[in-house]
Amino acid sequence: MKKKVLSFVLALTMVAGALTGCGSSAKSSGGDTWKIGGIGPVTGAAAIYGNAVKNGAQIAVDEINAAGGINGVQIEYDFQDDEHDAEKSVNAYNTLKDWGMKVLLGTVTTAPCIAVSAETANDGMFEITPSASSTDVLTDAGNVFQVCFTDPNQGVASAEYIAANMAGKKVGIIYDSSDVYSTGIYTNFKATAAEKGIEIVSEEAFTADSNTDFSVQLQAAKDAGADLMFLPFYYQQAAIVLKQAKDMDFSPLFWGVDGMDGILTLENFDTSLAEGVILLTPFAADAQDEMTVNFVKKYNEAYGETPNQFAADAYDAVYVIKAAIEKSGATCDMSVEEIGTALKAAMTEISVDGLTGDGMSWAATGEVSKGPKAVVIKDGVYVSMD
Repeated sequence: MKKKVLSFVLALTMVAGALTGCGSSAKSSGGDTWKIGGIGPVTGAAAIYGNAVKNGAQIAVDEINAAGGINGVQIEYDFQDDEHDAEKSVNAYNTLKDWGMKVLLGTVTTAPCIAVSAETANDGMFEITPSASSTDVLTDAGNVFQVCFTDPNQGVASAEYIAANMAGKKVGIIYDSSDVYSTGIYTNFKATAAEKGIEIVSEEAFTADSNTDFSVQLQAAKDAGADLMFLPFYYQQAAIVLKQAKDMDFSPLFWGVDGMDGILTLENFDTSLAEGVILLTPFAADAQDEMTVNFVKKYNEAYGETPNQFAADAYDAVYVIKAAIEKSGATCDMSVEEIGTALKAAMTEISVDGLTGDGMSWAATGEVSKGPKAVVIKDGVYVSMD
């Protein structure tokens, strides 16, 4: 008799365990979790971006888990290195799929993100990129969303800010014609500059094969009388431009976009060369609101440095995923495609206050709506101009 009772109790226990879904708080102490994968360069030339995203997201994951998870379910987070290479990024995506990823945070840079977005669209996987800004990463399937500004937004916002605050400036432009990020920003800056009456006196291109000597482009701008240089490309090349401009005694105001964020931590770079440089960014680490202060403190304690915009966008991205899951009612025992469908519908209905914007909202096509901020480099740190 005792054996029968024991068998009956064990059977009930097994049934109860089988019926407990991952949406239940009972699962937070073990069992199913929200598996969020991340992809980006943590080695190689673009590692400063990937590591910032990896670390910023980790802080958000730790906070959410400490507070009880998403609807009582803990997050598992796995970040894979793609070395800023499209093929390796797709391989990383497949590795994360084998791991059981339900949602993708990534990828970090544009070209790999374009490649991976094609895969997530085929799989119905919900994808949110913190920092791939080209509209080319967005898909017809509507499964990819951005936390960062789009390239057109950065170009337009830069031109509007210059027109409103620096009227009369003669603008020189140097851009990377081989890079979709740089050309996208340049094209929209130029169009908006024409509408706003900004005088562009020189436009000079370079490519990935000629990105170490900018003397010709700088000389053309200097000869044309440029007193503001618009540099819509990444910080590695911007650092070379600043050094070569100084060597030729050319000292205009330099203006960058979010790709320049990271220049102050570039190894062996003389940060005094960046004094007075302005860049458009959604995040200023010196802001005194409670959320920013807490994030900067945690990031500095964990990683020994001040977080940049990429870290802040990634932190926000994790909280956006949380908000979309909670809004949609999705549970982690649903299929990847079911979760993707639920979350992309929820994205147009949520509003998120984050480090990089208040009241962030999303179009069904994936673009974020939030206001830009301008910062100036002063005494080796970013200082808000607002």
